[in-house]
Amino acid sequence: MLIGMPPRDSSKPAPPASKPTLRHEKRIMREGAAIVAGVDEAGRGPLAGPVVVAAVVLDLKRVPKGLNDSKQLTAEVREALYPRILAAATVSVVAAPPSIIASLNIFGATMWAMRRAVLNLSLRPDHVLIDGNRLPPKMPVPATAIVDGDALSVSIAAASIVAKVTRDRMCRIMHRDTPDFGFDGHKGYATPEHLAALDLHGPCRHHRMDFAPCAEALARRMGIVVPVPEQVEIELPLVAAE
Repeated sequence: MLIGMPPRDSSKPAPPASKPTLRHEKRIMREGAAIVAGVDEAGRGPLAGPVVVAAVVLDLKRVPKGLNDSKQLTAEVREALYPRILAAATVSVVAAPPSIIASLNIFGATMWAMRRAVLNLSLRPDHVLIDGNRLPPKMPVPATAIVDGDALSVSIAAASIVAKVTRDRMCRIMHRDTPDFGFDGHKGYATPEHLAALDLHGPCRHHRMDFAPCAEALARRMGIVVPVPEQVEIELPLVAAE
């Protein structure tokens, strides 16, 4: 199954919504956990670049003000919050490049990066809160999936900011490597400008060749039919997402 174009460019702030709280963290702590981590990803939808996952354990006595779902914040606000999060938290970041995305598919690569991000934390959490409705297999600690968790949990919101800022910075590096595509602007999303550059120049090494627009652009450029690896969705049982 080919991956189609993403429905939305998440680099643009979303409409205002209620801000996340510590309610989920405090509930888990009342159940016996002392250390709670939040996990979120950035970059599942783009046609190019890595998917980036951050795991964050906040010092609950030093939570930076203004934390929110990264999609609710401007790039300037995210950049301002980024060093404040790093100063008040234990953070782990894992990036799954296009090669891993092609090998595992985008869902599998995201699950792989989430598990590795938790494993790489220098402070082992007792429980992990993950944005979404599915949990990575073989998690090293108990975990809870929270739908729209980046808008509900402060820890997940912090992880969403770290993942988004990290990925945006990586996209600026990609732009310096291959400036014809404008990665510093659209961050790999399927904007008209990106699709036009993809059609003109063909895909580069940063593109996800298992995504249909990239494979089709290569086929048009070479004048041949290029088989696209089938994306096999990993079937995981739905968890009791909150």
